[in-house]
Amino acid sequence: MKNLLTIASAACIFFGYQLSATAQEMSFEEYNPPSTLKVPENPVTRAKYPFVDIHSHQGGINQEKIEKLLSEMEELNMGVLVNLSGRGFGRGDSNSQQEYIRGMLKEFEAHAPGRFMVFTNLNFAGFGDENWSRIAVKELEEDVQAGAVGLKIYKSLGLSVKDINGNRVPVDHPDLDPVWAKAGELGIPVIIHSADPSQFWQPMDANNERWLELKTHPNRQRSDTDPAPFEQIIAEQHHVFEKHPNTTFINAHMGWMANDLDKAEAHLERYPNVNFGIGAVIAEFGRQPRRAREFFIKYQDRLLFGKDAYNPEEFHTYFRVLETADEYFPYYKKYHAFWRMYGLDLPDEVLKKVYYKNALRIVPGMDKTLFPE
Repeated sequence: MKNLLTIASAACIFFGYQLSATAQEMSFEEYNPPSTLKVPENPVTRAKYPFVDIHSHQGGINQEKIEKLLSEMEELNMGVLVNLSGRGFGRGDSNSQQEYIRGMLKEFEAHAPGRFMVFTNLNFAGFGDENWSRIAVKELEEDVQAGAVGLKIYKSLGLSVKDINGNRVPVDHPDLDPVWAKAGELGIPVIIHSADPSQFWQPMDANNERWLELKTHPNRQRSDTDPAPFEQIIAEQHHVFEKHPNTTFINAHMGWMANDLDKAEAHLERYPNVNFGIGAVIAEFGRQPRRAREFFIKYQDRLLFGKDAYNPEEFHTYFRVLETADEYFPYYKKYHAFWRMYGLDLPDEVLKKVYYKNALRIVPGMDKTLFPE
């Protein structure tokens, strides 16, 4: 009987140990415990001032879509939404693309005049042909005449765009110079997204802050030969800024320098024609609130609010980081940031510039009556 009890006790200990070990095994994605920290919380669902979203992508524009967007914009206190996808995606020839952007402009003007602005895009088909630059400049002029107020360059330039011979087109290719120059002549800004976070070029291991993003989005992983080193693509972009000082550029996503604000400062000092869009990098500011606050105050005339992916509830995190002094609150997408956020508590005048004043100065034709002062 004693032996049976000993065996039973040993079995309970063994299975209990196994159950305990199993309970402790979980993936990095699963481990997300609620914080027990008790601090003041001031969630923000509506921006303190009307703002311009300088970085949005919208398609399928019709009256129903516009009315839905307007309702969401009112809740967020968004004065103007800038649609950077003027020509849409994968729409084939230039005629189809230009018909698309003209239709979009007409819909916006008919149902919500002044609330939506549109940037056009380039058609890289046939790049390398001797006529490409001339045609691209002509189409840019036509799109601006039709109502476009800027030019958006996708990250495909430098990554996947190829010329007629199958070669990668560098961001600073000479055939693009007439386009950058024409944008300057027309007085329209160029918002340009080059490369991706540098971590996408680094080994996917325990030392990579973007490990989870690469795990969940394996197509984002790059290498020095796929298609070129990160540093090379970024240098090409900076060369464009240097060659065209009379053209106003908005370097999207802070040019992937939001995690190194010393480098970001040097960038702005070197290129006075360049501004930063803060879309998709708010998590970097939220983990360095004192340094980021200093940066925002110092360069308050060079920063523009933007979100990129359009999910209304995600704007709340942007507002909270920029407007409050809250501590240790969650970000909305773990694969972007597994860390918690801290508020910058920016002064009102800085908020106004980031939210709308800088956009009003840089983007032509924006309705100033939608904003205070």
